[in-house]
Amino acid sequence: MLAAVLLLAASSASVALMGEKSARAERDRHIALQAAEDALMDAELEIEGLAAVPAERRALLRAPDSFGAGCGSGPALGLCARGAAGEPPPWQAVDLADASRSVALGSFTGTVTESADGLLPLRKPRYIVERLPYRPPGAEAGAAEGYLYRVTAVGFGSRPGTQVVLQSTWRPADE
Repeated sequence: MLAAVLLLAASSASVALMGEKSARAERDRHIALQAAEDALMDAELEIEGLAAVPAERRALLRAPDSFGAGCGSGPALGLCARGAAGEPPPWQAVDLADASRSVALGSFTGTVTESADGLLPLRKPRYIVERLPYRPPGAEAGAAEGYLYRVTAVGFGSRPGTQVVLQSTWRPADE
């Protein structure tokens, strides 16, 4: 009888520990998800030409030739050109966590976020921007081609191995 009670207690403790680990992992994933969403919004503000974004960066976002194969550097950091036919798109080929290829949240917009141990992400979220051709539905064949932007963002959790990648497309109102 005592052995059965001990076995039941050990089993209950194991279930409780597994539940706690699961809750911690879910919380960490949620932190990373929120960080990635923040990075998407930061990139969208940048694309819209928020006043805080430097004029040089705003001009680069509107110039198709400023999007480079290596995702740029300096003011063109994170602006990625589409690969040639048969090559993977930049969001698959680039290490989004690489500071030399992607933009940290707030780099151009001035948005402030905290990162630290505990309930905050370990690192600031990062993103890249691709400029893609866009023709509205119903447009005539000879009509000028517009553009939209594909933003890919990575958010980090409070543990080193937790990352969430999100992607959105954004078309500014003036294009």
